[in-house]
Amino acid sequence: MVTICLLSIKEELFMDIEWIDGFTISVGYDGHTVTLSANREGLLSLAKQFVAMANEEPGTHIHYDKFNSLEDDSVELIVEKIES
Repeated sequence: MVTICLLSIKEELFMDIEWIDGFTISVGYDGHTVTLSANREGLLSLAKQFVAMANEEPGTHIHYDKFNSLEDDSVELIVEKIES
């Protein structure tokens, strides 16, 4: 398992991002539909991250792209918590 700690300098918030070894995640967009595809490890990693984000302040967000987590042919995905 790989853990990355994200820090928001402005608000000094910390959030641990955990990746389960062997994860594979890709995000595609065909002009109409966004498709998120993942293996078991990828889905479990995302689930843990979404639960962690649910406990953070509104505005907390995670960038998923080919440089930090997604397969090379993926489009960037940003997931953000909004106010209730």
